[in-house]
Amino acid sequence: MSGMLSGIKVVSFTHFLQGPSASQLLADLGADVVKVEPHGGAFERSWTGPDKFIEGYSPFFALANRNVRSIVADLKNPEGVAVVRSLVLEADVLIESFRPGTLDKLGLGYEQLAAENPRLVFASLSGYGSDGPYRDRPGQDVLVQALSGLAMATGRGGADPTPVGACVVDQHAAVLGAFGILAALHGRERTGRGGLVESNLLNAALDLQIEPLAYALNGFSSSRSTSGVSSPFYNAPYGVFATSDGYLCISLTSLEALERVFGDAWFATLDPGSRYEERDAINERIAAHMHGRSTAGWSEHFTANKMWFAPVNGYDEVIVDPQVLHNDSFDAFEHETAGTIRTLKHPIMYDGERPGIRTAPPELGQHTREVLTALGVEGPDAEALFASGAVG
Repeated sequence: MSGMLSGIKVVSFTHFLQGPSASQLLADLGADVVKVEPHGGAFERSWTGPDKFIEGYSPFFALANRNVRSIVADLKNPEGVAVVRSLVLEADVLIESFRPGTLDKLGLGYEQLAAENPRLVFASLSGYGSDGPYRDRPGQDVLVQALSGLAMATGRGGADPTPVGACVVDQHAAVLGAFGILAALHGRERTGRGGLVESNLLNAALDLQIEPLAYALNGFSSSRSTSGVSSPFYNAPYGVFATSDGYLCISLTSLEALERVFGDAWFATLDPGSRYEERDAINERIAAHMHGRSTAGWSEHFTANKMWFAPVNGYDEVIVDPQVLHNDSFDAFEHETAGTIRTLKHPIMYDGERPGIRTAPPELGQHTREVLTALGVEGPDAEALFASGAVG
């Protein structure tokens, strides 16, 4: 399972989340991923969203750098670039998440490297794409949620647009990047040539909205429901309702079922074809009923009536949820100063198992000397590189 990509060599010039997460997906499956970092370390080593660290250790770094190796190379030093170039010319995959054109300036662009290593799969992960009017804009998850329509589609009608409460665009772009790399590697088996794979946050955000955009592209004009339906394009009910002591989410239920479950003949007075136009009234009627019982009471009642529903969990509930635990969703490793660090596991099962942590996220430059030795750079030559700061 963990050796599916054994023998595949990956050089990763990545930072933030999209690139490291894509690299980690490959590393989980056995690819030898070498992360190239500057002397100060990758950005994610010294940053977390809430500015919270575990004894000085970043959980943001921990979440997307397991099973990889780290080298330090100064890409402003020609000797550092030469080391990295030698590494890439022996690699199967290069992943980079710099701004478009950065590696070209260093002589490490796709055309330059493919001329010498035609089997190389070069994966460029960016904010908006390698060209176009937004090429040089900062690409970041919440900005792309706004630009792509995702934030505008979320929240109550009349309220401010609402970004999703997680970096869903970053992570989806990472998965698409890894998917593209695997497709290119498979194609290389037939053609003998690698190729250029490009994934970007904007395309990923649009892909997340494949259904609503299909409606919009074909003339359907939607609006958010003032009663809080969680989507502008679904019939009621489709959203979150308050109980007497919490919340439940109800989805895609017929008027007949609503009449039966709530014992309310009002639902039978509606034309089934008007469920979209009447969604606010339907949701308000449901909300009035929902206040009358506890979450547990409604859950038992809905289960008996085969309703589509789910509890609205916070993260405290999620991490102890029986199905989440049954799916073996979490892993942990020991850090010298921070102690036990818990993380999510690789999301896919293979033959009934999920790949785990073979090696903890590396310390900065932990494998530089090891990688140099594999390149045949040892003794005085290696020491000279360290002394000059070309590597670290």
